Amino acid sequence: MTRSGNTFATFARRNSMLIILIALYILVAFTARGFMSIDNQLNILRTIAVPGMIAFGMTLLIIVGEIDLSVGSMVAASACVLAWLVSLISGGAFEPSVWHVVAAGILTLAFGASIGTFNGWLRNRFMVPTFISSLAMMATLAGLANLITDGTPIESFPSWYYFIGSGRIFHIPFPVYLLLLAFIVTHVLANYTSFGRAVYAIGGNAEAARLSGLHVNRTRTWCLVITSLFAVVGGIVYSSLLNSGNPTIAKGMELEVISAVIIGGVSLFGGKGSIWGAFVGVLFLGVLLNAMTLWGFNPYAQQVVRGVLILGAVFINLIIDRPKASHG
Repeated sequence: MTRSGNTFATFARRNSMLIILIALYILVAFTARGFMSIDNQLNILRTIAVPGMIAFGMTLLIIVGEIDLSVGSMVAASACVLAWLVSLISGGAFEPSVWHVVAAGILTLAFGASIGTFNGWLRNRFMVPTFISSLAMMATLAGLANLITDGTPIESFPSWYYFIGSGRIFHIPFPVYLLLLAFIVTHVLANYTSFGRAVYAIGGNAEAARLSGLHVNRTRTWCLVITSLFAVVGGIVYSSLLNSGNPTIAKGMELEVISAVIIGGVSLFGGKGSIWGAFVGVLFLGVLLNAMTLWGFNPYAQQVVRGVLILGAVFINLIIDRPKASHG
């Protein structure tokens, strides 16, 4: 094979999902009216903002060899906790002040960080797999959201609060800026810090990393905390979009996030993946959902088609990314 052929094969292996995404873009651009409009592209980015932020945290967590199945429930619980705290701190005021909302927001972020820390403590102290602890936490947080709201939305936010979820700066939705900020922060953490190097080392071989002097338990806990904090931010965005704390939001988001991360090339066995890959994965799902809506797919059929195409994309990704067998 020529040098140019080898170069392309290497590029294809490293960017297989990006190639699939570009192909999907071309297909939809020619078959769905209005898909390539600026408004529609911004709408796609706004739609993927929350799952995208959580996917970045989940990427670090899966690379380090752990997982969090409670992120969807955390989004709902944090939205409800925030709304409840705003009502409590403001004394049920019709128009709570900025400081009431800020104080409630800080406490809600602390709540999310404490859940991540608790999951890390269970993992490190009692060796409880995060698959199990986060599964239990998923049910607990869903119950908490319904408990504090009594199953009905809490409407306690001031009139300006809508901006977080629906406002625009230079015609770009505010959640898109949050997505960009989350991408930059996690990309820098993963690629340019000792923390990021520790994440990959622990995911590759935790025992070797421990013998090398890396803080395995601390790194795992921080990854859990980061993922929980992104879920809290997602809850804040959704509470702004709905202008309430609603216990029914983000149902099944954990599956959407994990699917995007795996589609983006992150190995469930740990030690491999990238923040860029997670972004490509979540954008693929966003474009796919938008395309099916524009094509007029039945909403129930969308779920079936989406599942099949996700599985197909993962298999194509694996085939293209499979290392060439050695000869001789």
